[in-house]
Amino acid sequence: MRLFSQDTKVQALKRVPLFEGLSRKELVQLERVCEDLEVEPGKVLCKEGEIGHEFFVIVEGTADVERGGKKIAKLGPGDFFGEIALIAKTPRNATITTTSPVRALVITDRAFRRLLDHSPKIQVTVLTALAERLAPMSL
Repeated sequence: MRLFSQDTKVQALKRVPLFEGLSRKELVQLERVCEDLEVEPGKVLCKEGEIGHEFFVIVEGTADVERGGKKIAKLGPGDFFGEIALIAKTPRNATITTTSPVRALVITDRAFRRLLDHSPKIQVTVLTALAERLAPMSL
């Protein structure tokens, strides 16, 4: 079921640092591989320690972030998580549980990789943004 307009999806994706260098045309290509998700409160969207296979952008609602069983943050509209799962098969570093009804965009790693295979320009832009985000952590 389609929950969001194309423009709503493009605007949500545009705020994600990993995608901020993409043109509107490229964001529309990315939007096309997004799935709309609607979940009730109490749903675990990702679990710490498990391998991630999708990326989420919250459009409406809230969720708690827990690490080691302790709440470390609260997410809301415009927040995103799981971007590393699009690039690498690494364990999730936190558990995300909805605290209200949530409507979100979801991109699976498989759909994202297909998009990158067909658009080298998007691939370069996204990987450059990822490298820039990770560079300060490697010092």
